[in-house]
Amino acid sequence: MQIDLIAVGKRMPAWIENAVKEYSKRLPKNIQYKIIEITPAIRGKNNNADNYKQKEQENIEAALSPKSIIIALDERGKSISSQQLADQLQTWNDEQQHISIIIGGADGLSDGIKKKANQMWSLSKMTLPHGLVRVMLVEQIYRAWTITQNHPYHRE
Repeated sequence: MQIDLIAVGKRMPAWIENAVKEYSKRLPKNIQYKIIEITPAIRGKNNNADNYKQKEQENIEAALSPKSIIIALDERGKSISSQQLADQLQTWNDEQQHISIIIGGADGLSDGIKKKANQMWSLSKMTLPHGLVRVMLVEQIYRAWTITQNHPYHRE
């Protein structure tokens, strides 16, 4: 199974990079996890958020693998539990799916990306720093895997 985290934004602080690496290396070999960074649209005073999101959409779409299951992160998305993620992860792994999880830029995701998504998830009703979302996602994927393996990392 391949999981791509497509994230608008670059140059994360070292602590973010280190945390992502730590959880990534804990994943089993059959779960390939990769971050694809998208350069944010250049902001200027004569433009608006929709134009930025549209430019970022073009770059996100170019990074998507054909036939991947697309999950867009948005505060209006569905909240899922770690157990639900574990169930979903097991299904994806059994079916050898390619998953693309998308973190939008400073202005969020375009409507086009949201419509293209197979699922829309919310990690929180709060706005979270994009770097922290990277860490949270890979940790939750690791946690979901440990649930499927009856590993003691996760406790109810």
